[in-house]
Amino acid sequence: MRKMSMVLTLSAGILVTTAALPAATPLGISSAEASVIKKTQLQTMAELLLRESASTKAKKLATIPKGTIITATEKKTSWYKVTYSYKSTKKTGWVSSGYVKEYIKEQSISKIYLFTKKSAALYTKPSAKGTPVTVAANNGFYSTQKIINSIGETWFRVYLNGKKLYLKDSGLTQSTFTSFAKTKYVSEKKTNLYQSYGNAHKKLTVIPKGTEVTSKKRNGDWLSVSYNGLTGYVYIKDFSENKEMIYSINGIYFTNKAAKVYGAPESTSLTTGTISMGNGFISKEKTVNQTGIWYKIMYNDQENYLKGDDVVEKTFSSIKLTILQAKMETNVYASYGTDFVKLGTITKGTQYTTEKKIGDWYEISYENTIGYIFSGDFSEYEAPAEAPITEEKMSDTTFVTTSEVSAYKKADGKGSAAFTLKPSTIIMANARTSNEMYKVTDGSRTGYVSADSLNQVRTGDPIMNRTGYQFIDLRTQSKVTAAQIDQYISSFVTPKNKMSVLTGKGKVFIETGNAYGVNPLYLAAHAIHESGYGTSDISLGKNNLFGFGSYDAAPFIASYRFNSIDASIEYIAKQLKATYLNPADWRYQKFAYLGFSTKDMKNTRIAANSEGMNFYYASDPEWGKKIAAHMERIYPYNQAEYKNAVINTVYPSEPSKPIGSDLFPKNIETVANKALTLYNSQAVSTTKTVLKSGTSFTLLEKANDYWVRIKVADKEYWTNSINFVEYKKAISVKNLGRVSGTEGNQNLNVRKEASASSGKLAELTPNSYVQLVLKKDGTLMMNDKKTWYQIQLDDGTYGWVSKNYIVQELK
Repeated sequence: MRKMSMVLTLSAGILVTTAALPAATPLGISSAEASVIKKTQLQTMAELLLRESASTKAKKLATIPKGTIITATEKKTSWYKVTYSYKSTKKTGWVSSGYVKEYIKEQSISKIYLFTKKSAALYTKPSAKGTPVTVAANNGFYSTQKIINSIGETWFRVYLNGKKLYLKDSGLTQSTFTSFAKTKYVSEKKTNLYQSYGNAHKKLTVIPKGTEVTSKKRNGDWLSVSYNGLTGYVYIKDFSENKEMIYSINGIYFTNKAAKVYGAPESTSLTTGTISMGNGFISKEKTVNQTGIWYKIMYNDQENYLKGDDVVEKTFSSIKLTILQAKMETNVYASYGTDFVKLGTITKGTQYTTEKKIGDWYEISYENTIGYIFSGDFSEYEAPAEAPITEEKMSDTTFVTTSEVSAYKKADGKGSAAFTLKPSTIIMANARTSNEMYKVTDGSRTGYVSADSLNQVRTGDPIMNRTGYQFIDLRTQSKVTAAQIDQYISSFVTPKNKMSVLTGKGKVFIETGNAYGVNPLYLAAHAIHESGYGTSDISLGKNNLFGFGSYDAAPFIASYRFNSIDASIEYIAKQLKATYLNPADWRYQKFAYLGFSTKDMKNTRIAANSEGMNFYYASDPEWGKKIAAHMERIYPYNQAEYKNAVINTVYPSEPSKPIGSDLFPKNIETVANKALTLYNSQAVSTTKTVLKSGTSFTLLEKANDYWVRIKVADKEYWTNSINFVEYKKAISVKNLGRVSGTEGNQNLNVRKEASASSGKLAELTPNSYVQLVLKKDGTLMMNDKKTWYQIQLDDGTYGWVSKNYIVQELK
């Protein structure tokens, strides 16, 4: 039996050590002739015998291990003639085809870009077998895998319209992406936008002849462009560069029809609006390119462009002094056209004088500013001879003289002057005459001044009286007591049952003011004014009494976070003494007192009529007056106490920003509105990477020095690219809430359902941050009536809070 088993095993031509082998072509001796084949590499799938001839009865030459690579040169029915290196010698013989497979070598490579030099065939496998997909010359593909097949041919794996194919290495050229300055191109014929670099790839859309596109990178002869919201590739020879000629001009151009406004000098750019016919714009730049003539204008406070075909140039013409009378109720505009800002409404019969006209528009003076009225709404008017001058009383209004001006005794502006006013003099008017004169008072003197010589202002200057706390040197001390400060704060917060962080802090103001040479009465009044007696969100939530670091765009988040109220008081005392009260610092303006600011009706500060801390510290012209009023109520002013008061002239160095930060809930979803520079750590100079505009990330922390910690794809970074003065240019936060409106001393209940009667899950402290839940479409999860927000607590629990007590931050 043992001999019989061995005979059977040898007759099969393979070793018995392999348990289950692939089905093979029946073996045996055949009368068929052997045929020469191209050298083919094979790999054994099991141990098998190398025989002297193509027969299971032929002499065994060697045993070839499983996985060995051998080379075949002939084939005879189900046998290959192969060469096998055996014990330092080469053996040539025959092996059964049922236990070998073609050997293909696959190699991962760095991404390369291959282009066809002529028509090329792509196959589903790395060999020229089967029905190919044929592509034309100049089609590009990328590959990350090279294959050498069993007969030694080199192939590359590529993708065509999502399908994996193989491309032989012959007839190919290699290319790379190249970047260049952003360039405009215009299509010279109707052409196509393709998904990748070649016309064999998916066609995304058709681009008409004469269309302008821009590109800043190419691969081979294919440009990367965007068109109608689609990004793809176009053949460069179908386009020519759109070269522009730009000229400096200075003209006024009126729309001759309803005209579209474009963001760039090209018809395919985004339109930003439509201007009605007859509106005029100043242009200082003309662009001529293949798409026509374009004029750069300012529209909605942004640079825009009008087509040359849509406008006509006009110039101002001087006319004799003319009185115009409104034939109907009409409007006055900031420029020559109805699409501009409306300055006001003019009633029927109102009269104005003019000496200038452009197109259909007259230039007039309207409420101390230049305005424009439509000529069709007015007729010329000649005032009757010796028309009586009427006088209309007005509430006391503050003006500043624009030049040296005479105040006349009579309202007709003739005869002798009652007195003369120097430039930048603040004056009070209480009446206006029909001939455009103001009745003004200067102490005990009264006179009439031309309206053209005055500019209406808002000011905190008391004008006639400069005694009182508004004008004391703030480097002096006060006899106020801690008890008087505490009683004043209590008199406000106690009746209202409000929580105040200033309660009992009178002693801190006294000690801190004495330590740094800052008047403690002023220091307390300043804190009371800025913090609403210590009840503001910033003071309660951040121990920040003075709103330091705060900006109008993001008042709570931008403001500094202090460790304690005492630290906040000490910081502001040291900061003010080192800067606003220090003659060596740029913020010191003329005097070390509260002072005042003066602003025109466009809210522009008039430096010549502004002085003291109010100049730079506060935008409110009456900020100094309001703080002085608090001081007066706490401890009435006594001039004798300040007549010879000692001035402390010791100035500390300006303190650095306090250490502190705002930590946000776990999953605050944020989108970058511009590219953000990212760093591995806070306050470093080496850039780690740049976050592209439109990328989503998680907001984690905002430090007092305005560095912000974020998380992008599970990695944390720091950035200082967010300017909180105008944070919306940098980021949009989707779901950051803050508890507010709970009167500062009540926690906010978190309910299981969106109802005040539902069970309570937790409580949120005032001014704490909270994660609002987002729906899949990116909007906030709310109840049907939009009166409750769903939130997620730090432990992952979901609950509901009333919308009345939540403020969205940085949205």
